[in-house]
Amino acid sequence: MENVSNRVAQLAVSETLAMSQKSRELQAQGVDVINLSVGEPDFNTPDFVKDAAIKAIENNFTHYSPVPGYADLLQVISDKLKRENGLVYGTDQIVVSGGAKHALTNVLMATINAGDEVIVPAPYWVSYVELVKLAEGKSVVIPTSLESDFKITPQQLAEAITPRTRALMLCSPSNPTGSVYSRSELKALVKVLVKHPNILILSDEIYEHINYEGKHESIAQFSEISDRVIIVNGVSKGYAMTGWRIGYCAAPKWIAKACQKLQGQMTSGTCSIAQKAAVAAIGSDTSFPQMMCKAFRKRRDLAIERLKKIPGFKANVPQGAFYIFAEVSELLGKKFGDQVIASSADLCMYLLNHAHVATVPGSAFGSPEYIRFSYAASEEQLIEALDRIDKAVREMR
Repeated sequence: MENVSNRVAQLAVSETLAMSQKSRELQAQGVDVINLSVGEPDFNTPDFVKDAAIKAIENNFTHYSPVPGYADLLQVISDKLKRENGLVYGTDQIVVSGGAKHALTNVLMATINAGDEVIVPAPYWVSYVELVKLAEGKSVVIPTSLESDFKITPQQLAEAITPRTRALMLCSPSNPTGSVYSRSELKALVKVLVKHPNILILSDEIYEHINYEGKHESIAQFSEISDRVIIVNGVSKGYAMTGWRIGYCAAPKWIAKACQKLQGQMTSGTCSIAQKAAVAAIGSDTSFPQMMCKAFRKRRDLAIERLKKIPGFKANVPQGAFYIFAEVSELLGKKFGDQVIASSADLCMYLLNHAHVATVPGSAFGSPEYIRFSYAASEEQLIEALDRIDKAVREMR
């Protein structure tokens, strides 16, 4: 008998991970695939961070760690929030988890009851609606478009709120669009949220350091709602530490306490060695993230210019992260031989099998007429990938 639980049966498979797996399978067969599906910096973890991990091993930090994280890591996170964001969070308001996805899961599982509504702007990161589903909540999706720079308006927010609304999920800089909310745009949303004191705001800021517009703006800066904001962040994107699996939430004390209680039963404290590496990363200056950001901006400009020459692709200029979310509706319904490209998923599979470039369909992000690709690849790979896409698209009829 192979009946999985209903909660697992109703979950969708992560399409970003699925596309990455398919590209690896083709690569294993000897196919030269350029993988633009993965949300991962192509830089290596800085040496000073690796050195801290080696030192942790030598100093025998190889035992169980405290559930919310080591005291020194909690302190450097608290110091970072004060230094870089002007936010005051005590160490008892921070919980370190096995990546930002784990932190998001903790927060939702700790605050959402069956039937609670969570407002999720689309395009959204693939796991948001699935994690809400896992918490037995209901996602209320607000659609956006290329024309609105993929940002919701205060009016849209106000119209989405009902008596069952429990939380709003925001991601800035955004995965998958790269859009960045300005301080004034956040302030306008806050004016709506002030009228609804029972709504929590879950602010995913994992791409904070990949920001081409200057200073990162957190919605937690607004005192009117700061006691309802939960920040989720980590070291994966800003310090090229995806495999180290360190994320955290900074939250009102009652939420942090609930997340700690939950984590204590599910996973306990996260990897001791990775935590010591994170102390070095978060406690350092931002020269390494700034170096990556400069490189990503150059790649963004290169990719946008090249994309303009490919028929059927429309894109805005992303202000952060390392993704382009391109509108491809003109290509849907076209054919290659007997194959009809009926959806963005079909287009992505066509590009993978015919052009050997891995991308992700917009349907995974709640926007079916788009595809996402990452420009966290070398300039040579980007040029080659876009040349292949151009050739493949021109062969469609």
